[in-house]
Amino acid sequence: MPVQKLKKYLDDNLVPYATITHSPAYTAQGIASVAHIPGRELAKSVIMKVDGRLAMMVLPAMERVDTVAFQHAIGAKRVAIANERDFEDAFPGCEVGAMPPFGNLWDVPVYVGESLTEDELIAFNAGSHTELIQMMYEDFERLVKPTVVPTHAPV
Repeated sequence: MPVQKLKKYLDDNLVPYATITHSPAYTAQGIASVAHIPGRELAKSVIMKVDGRLAMMVLPAMERVDTVAFQHAIGAKRVAIANERDFEDAFPGCEVGAMPPFGNLWDVPVYVGESLTEDELIAFNAGSHTELIQMMYEDFERLVKPTVVPTHAPV
């Protein structure tokens, strides 16, 4: 189970966190609503295809991935949002669409939208559509070491 793997990882690294159980929800905004979390504090994981390999983009629930800005920021040749068939087996034990933003636990590079770095607290799916983990953003950044990228294309 991914939630046990994630909790062990957090416990082993002495990270304080809270677990939030909620009724089933399948969209980031729906989860924010049922869990009573502000949309800017709910981090969603969007799986990307970057030059043919999987990557994870983490951003606030209310934002969309700007693939042009993302591609430009990381210097990739091809970037697209992956479809579920591309990654359904890449995160064993996780429900599709509920992967926690700890791609490092599955050897998937993690990118985070710069707007998320402004939050003190973040909450995110813990591998299922009924459970969230809430923790300090700085702890997430320390453990995952994501690459911070702009969330909008340069003007």
